[in-house]
This record gives sequence, structure tokens and C-alpha cells, in this order.
Amino acid sequence: MNESMIPLSIAVLTISDTRDESTDRSGALLTERLTAAGHRLAERRIVIDDIYHIRAAVSAWIADPAIQVILTTGGTGFTGRDSTPEAVSVLLDKRIEGFGEQFRQLSFSEIGSSTIQSRCLGGLANATVVFCLPGSSGACRTAWDGLLVEQLDSRHKPCNFANLVIPERGQHG
Repeated sequence: MNESMIPLSIAVLTISDTRDESTDRSGALLTERLTAAGHRLAERRIVIDDIYHIRAAVSAWIADPAIQVILTTGGTGFTGRDSTPEAVSVLLDKRIEGFGEQFRQLSFSEIGSSTIQSRCLGGLANATVVFCLPGSSGACRTAWDGLLVEQLDSRHKPCNFANLVIPERGQHG
């Protein structure tokens, strides 16, 4: 049986104190990748790297039944203002422990031991899947091409996250 992919509604949040729409390469890359894969961009926004600004944006999208996936980029490192994991982790109902582990494994072949400084994470909140990615376009490419493109495809077997956020499915499929 050749089933069709069910497009998801995906929001992209860039966390940065310095980027704007013209310099947001990571947000642009994620937007390009998700639309090329057949998904819909629900909204794209940039917020400063502040725990409360991040949490407010992600919370609003988690509460919005029209948004099924949230992708954040930026604020996952160890510099003074990197606060995405602290902002988002408390909002998650369940963490996807393997996401960060698998991302770092893929990233190791590209940037070596520097990958240990990535605090990217994934989780599920209110039937919305959330992935927090590093701010570099290379890291976003690695995450999308190596993990997210398959896990957000409702046809991917044996399981995927798309089928957890599609209302009529609510399971692995």
C-alpha cells in the first residue's frame, strides 16, 4: 500500500539576540526543509535569548491546537545567555531522551568533540512535538536531514512522531 504523507503544521522559533529576518539562516533553512518535505509553515518568529520570551512563545504554540510541531533554533549552548533548554524543558510532558543523544552522534562526525556542548532536546507537550536545535545552520541541517525528515513523516516505519500529533491517529501508526 502506497499511503500519502500527511503534512504537519510546523512553527519555527529562532532564539537570538543578534539575528533578524535577513540574517536568520537557521530559521530559513528549517523553513525551506520543512516546506520541501511537504509540511506547512504555521508561523516563524525570532525572540531574544531570554528564558521568559522563549517560554512565552513556545507555550503559546503548545496551547494552539493548529500547531503540531515546534522547531526552535539557538540558545542551546553554554554561553551566558543560552537558555533554551531551561525555558522549554519545564513545558514538556515527556522528553525524547534519544533525540539529543542521536543528534550528538550524527554531529560528532561533522564537528568532533565540540558536539558535547550541544544541549539540544526534544519532547512532547499537549500533543505537540518540540525540538530545540542549535543555532547554526549546519546543526539544523544535520538535525533535519538525519532525524527530523523521517520522524515527521507519517509514512516512516516502524514508528514516527508525526502519528503522535495527527489528531485522528494519536499513536505510532
